[in-house]
Order: sequence, then C-alpha cells, then structure tokens
Amino acid sequence: MKILGGKYKGRNFYMPAGIRPSQNVLRAAIFDILGHDLTGLSFLELFAGSGAVGLEAISRGADEVVMVEHNDLNAKTIRENAELLRIDLGGSFSLVHGDAFSNIKRLSEEGKKFDIVFFDPPYAQKLAKKTLKLLGSRDILHAQTLVLIQCEVSETIEIPDHMTMLTQRRYGSSYLTLLQRVVI
Repeated sequence: MKILGGKYKGRNFYMPAGIRPSQNVLRAAIFDILGHDLTGLSFLELFAGSGAVGLEAISRGADEVVMVEHNDLNAKTIRENAELLRIDLGGSFSLVHGDAFSNIKRLSEEGKKFDIVFFDPPYAQKLAKKTLKLLGSRDILHAQTLVLIQCEVSETIEIPDHMTMLTQRRYGSSYLTLLQRVVI
C-alpha cells in the first residue's frame, strides 16, 4: 500500500494480514470528500486497522491525528508504519491501543474535540450504528465536525438529530457516508 497524497505521497507502508484495508480507491474517495489539505485540523480514526487513513491525514497536513486500534497485531503494524514513514507517535500524532468505545468516552472525559472523525468498523460486527450513537452522546465533536463512515451497504445507519447527511456514495460493497454536526 502507498500514501496517496501530501508530504509522504508515494511512500509504502505495511498492511497486516487478515484485515480488510481501505483500498486505494476508497482512500482516494475519502480525501476527495474531505479535501486534500487538512492543515490546521484535528482528525480521529477509530478502528484504525493499518492506520492507512490516519497516516494519509498526517501526510495531508492534519495538525493532530489520533488513531484508535484494539487489535495487538494491527496496533504493532501502525507503530511500524509510523516508524517507516518517520512519524513520531507522540504529541500531535498518536496511536491509542484499545477499544474504540471506551476510548471515545476517555477522549470526551479529557476534553478532546475533533474536526474530522473517520471510522470503518469490522463489517461482520455491524458496529457503525453503535459508534455513531456513542459519538453523539459524548462531547468530542466541534460545532461543524465532519463524520465520515465506511460501512457495508447492508448496514443501516440512522442519522442522529444533531447531524445532517452531506453525501453518501457507494464503492462496491461499501458506503462512504459523510455527516456534519449541526448545532441547534
């Protein structure tokens, strides 16, 4: 796999065995939707897998990136990928090795807020709806935060009252759904 744009464009990174990565086409679509320059923005990637999307956000200038991954092998791979790209996972860029749900709660308790949240939970577990609900109940979103969800087309997402859908696009067996927080 390669970084598609920004500072590390064209650089290779590792993909752990046994995961369904955000393929290049989907990653390109993600940053076509979000924009190619993330300078000044904070980015949260839940269910990070290889860290491909978070690393891409770093490459595209995000000021802060937090990648949350529960699986030991995947977390190790993210660390190796950061080392390969010479990205220091301390300070502004971090890997949180743990459960996405408990870490959403922890980030909220720490007063963290993000401009962009991306999540791509394991498809077989149907976790997109639960993740979206928890994000809505915790105060980690800025007034205009963008929430981008990658999930199976068979998984139904209910749009919370405090969010509006900006776009939804189908890529093979996946949907990319972009929501924005609306402060009433």
